[in-house]
Amino acid sequence: ENYQETSAARTSAPSAPTATPPTASPSTPTATTTLSRTETGTGRPHQHPTTNPSTQYFTMARNGIAKGTVSGHVTTQRATPAKASRKKGTLGERTKMVRELIREVAGLSPYERRILDMIKTGGSAADKRIYKFAKRRLGSHKRAVVKREDIKEVNAQQRARQAGAS
Repeated sequence: ENYQETSAARTSAPSAPTATPPTASPSTPTATTTLSRTETGTGRPHQHPTTNPSTQYFTMARNGIAKGTVSGHVTTQRATPAKASRKKGTLGERTKMVRELIREVAGLSPYERRILDMIKTGGSAADKRIYKFAKRRLGSHKRAVVKREDIKEVNAQQRARQAGAS
């Protein structure tokens, strides 16, 4: 009985008045304004824009206030040079030349010749058959697609050579 009275008193008690935030123009963020995802530049409004690792091109300046989306000491953003690790995996001139030389000297491997033959004979579902065959031999979707395009390019080069010779 006593418990019911207190719970009823809690529900019927008036709530505290809420303060309305001050109005500000959308271009100048303040500590009380809520910024949209595009305004913060992070794509996630709950993360701090300067500590989010996926944000590399953050351009909004910090406002010097300890709280909020753009909080922190006001500093000038410097353009940092590109890291050398970003270049990892790109094809270098020397590697490209060596691979071309090996392709020229050794030619195609037997499974590549079979893919080339499938390209030449064509058919209604040739691309799909080539993909399935290459995927079985190479083990992944990406490698199979890249190999299919590579052998198609070899076929185009052979056709261009034959057209130029005749």
